[in-house]
Amino acid sequence: MSERGGGIHFPLGQPASPDGEAPALPPTSKRRIDPSRLERPLDSVRGVGRTRSAALAALGLRSIADLLERIPSRHENPARLAKVSDLRIGEEVTVRATVRTVAVRPTRRRGLKVLEALVADESGAVRAVWYNQAYLADALSNGPEMLLKGSLRRYGALLSFVVTSHELLSSGDVSEGIHTLGLIPVYPASGDVSVRFIRTLLGSCRDELEHVVDPLPSHLVASQRFPGRRDSLLSSHFPVSISEARASRKRLAFEELLLLQLALQRHRRKEEAERPAAALPAPGRLAERFLRALPFAPTGAQTRVIGELDSDLARATPMRRLLQGDVGSGKTAVAAYGLVRAVEAGGQGAVMVPTEVLADQHATRLGEQLGALGIRVALLKGSTRAADRRDTMTRLNAGEPMVVVGTHSLIQEEVTFGALRVVVVDEQHRFGVRQRAALVTPSGDDSWPHALHMTATPIPRTLCLTLYGDLDVSVIDELPPGRTPVLTRLFYDANRDDVWDFVRTRIDEGRQAFVVCPLIDDNVAVTAASASETFRYLTSGPLASYRVGLVHGRLKSDRKSRVMAAFAAGELDALVTTTVIEVGVDVPNATVMVVEDAHRFGLSQLHQLRGRVGRGAARGYCLVGASEADDEARERLETFARTDDGFALAEADLRARGEGQVFGERQTGWGDLRVARVLRDRKILGLARQTAASMLEKDPEMSSPQNRLLADAAQARFGGLTSWLDNV
Repeated sequence: MSERGGGIHFPLGQPASPDGEAPALPPTSKRRIDPSRLERPLDSVRGVGRTRSAALAALGLRSIADLLERIPSRHENPARLAKVSDLRIGEEVTVRATVRTVAVRPTRRRGLKVLEALVADESGAVRAVWYNQAYLADALSNGPEMLLKGSLRRYGALLSFVVTSHELLSSGDVSEGIHTLGLIPVYPASGDVSVRFIRTLLGSCRDELEHVVDPLPSHLVASQRFPGRRDSLLSSHFPVSISEARASRKRLAFEELLLLQLALQRHRRKEEAERPAAALPAPGRLAERFLRALPFAPTGAQTRVIGELDSDLARATPMRRLLQGDVGSGKTAVAAYGLVRAVEAGGQGAVMVPTEVLADQHATRLGEQLGALGIRVALLKGSTRAADRRDTMTRLNAGEPMVVVGTHSLIQEEVTFGALRVVVVDEQHRFGVRQRAALVTPSGDDSWPHALHMTATPIPRTLCLTLYGDLDVSVIDELPPGRTPVLTRLFYDANRDDVWDFVRTRIDEGRQAFVVCPLIDDNVAVTAASASETFRYLTSGPLASYRVGLVHGRLKSDRKSRVMAAFAAGELDALVTTTVIEVGVDVPNATVMVVEDAHRFGLSQLHQLRGRVGRGAARGYCLVGASEADDEARERLETFARTDDGFALAEADLRARGEGQVFGERQTGWGDLRVARVLRDRKILGLARQTAASMLEKDPEMSSPQNRLLADAAQARFGGLTSWLDNV
């Protein structure tokens, strides 16, 4: 034993070497390495029965490999190893002592019992206490030697060593010290599986690290000055120092992200080789006329993205591009340009949107823009008349050059395209995996369409590179000139009347207002504003003399369309709604957005709602209802009010709620990232992406001896992802 960095280090139960360094793993050169041993189920480990095996499986721990690769979420600070005679009040230390006597006594608090033990070492004795752990009495009754972590406290005239964790010591116990000495690892646990049991299990499985194979080529490990995989796993669980833990975690995070990027980039190369697309000729007069007819000069960001589209469309491999842009940045104009390019080349374009309200709006706007160029624009949705539906499907099947806008109706089996060249999926995150895949399929001429996925929901670029590593990412990060930032203010119940005074003033000036509620109807289980009740209140009170409409998801589509059309035409002064208007709705005359119970929305969702106003020449106002009683929610809303940068808000939102299931619907057959975190590991992700690209450039099949292990590891870890992508 030796002290180092303020604590004593027992890596997985083994004493440190005389110089204080962590011991190396037993040499493996004379032993046969058998990686298959790591795939053994955990119920093959002593102490894991059927019940515990099921509980471990619920935590995602099924095999020995799963256990060894479950990196701690944090490490508790080490406690100094002290003699009884050296104890000082309030100082957290670890004592190695032998139990002399044991007793259990009740307290004045009902049901609470205190376990007391007199423990001693060669320097003296002290009274140790455990609260509500009377069940330990039997285990301590035979006077075992123990490691006790805690602190000395004074209760009146009595001194007691209050124990926070302990270990019973026995000769040859491989897990000795793992709960009380050095940097103590803390793992995600459950009511059925304690952190203590996970640590003990890791101690039992320590020797299995001998069979760990490092998939990273030796030259890469050396160039990045990474520790080996075995040492990284060992030091992640029981490091000598925090710096050692960080270095080990960095190496494991890089490995995981490299495997992911290899899987994504290999899939992209495979797709390009197997899926031919029609290379479109260079932009012609029709594309030039479209750009000249825009009511504004394209921003620098729009011009840059249009150039990226032109480059993609000129290739005989299908474009796969994700277009991000903050609200009002002009994504639709860029998408319309891509559709014009498709028709100009004699092909067809399609736009799929998540709601009929948005489909109506896109069809109207594109009909005006593209109709002036002689391009036919059709609308296909659930409520489309049968005759119009048949006519549109006939034209599409025949390959007639045109653009069609639709909802899920575009992916019905009876809808076939004769010459689909460009597909635009707007608000792509609103669609399921299979829905997006169903539209991006070969046309009647066997060519795959170029696909542009658009989202107005800002996604931090780091997350984009992880989620959409198989896509190229474009960002429109510049607003058109003349757009005035929306002024955002919080309001509380005490000044609610002022809000409606403000709304009436704006309406009297000829403007319009949105009022957004989190619920459709009142719900006894949820305390939040409902659209139905708010509509009744406003129409009989603050806005009784004004024209107010109501829209929500339960209305029939034709009713929703009529109300939205009336609001867009200025026939309504205010619209009470749910988040059905969150995306894409464009009413330039609407300048006020009131959001009730705003704490029930995410920051990015609030930003989308804010983007519905101030789209014309007049300044927009966003008034968000907050609760004075909820400090955390109020602080979050104050962050929202301070910034109009959607990407910054998206990142703040992600930090606040956690990454959770990063990959969402893509989780068929594979899990979330186990070590890496997309926001925390920005630089590591960039390095992994660059490294993967360089490797594939030199060895596209990853067949060289130094790359074969890495390719196999990528398939084993992310094979479910590539299988999913093959269907997209």
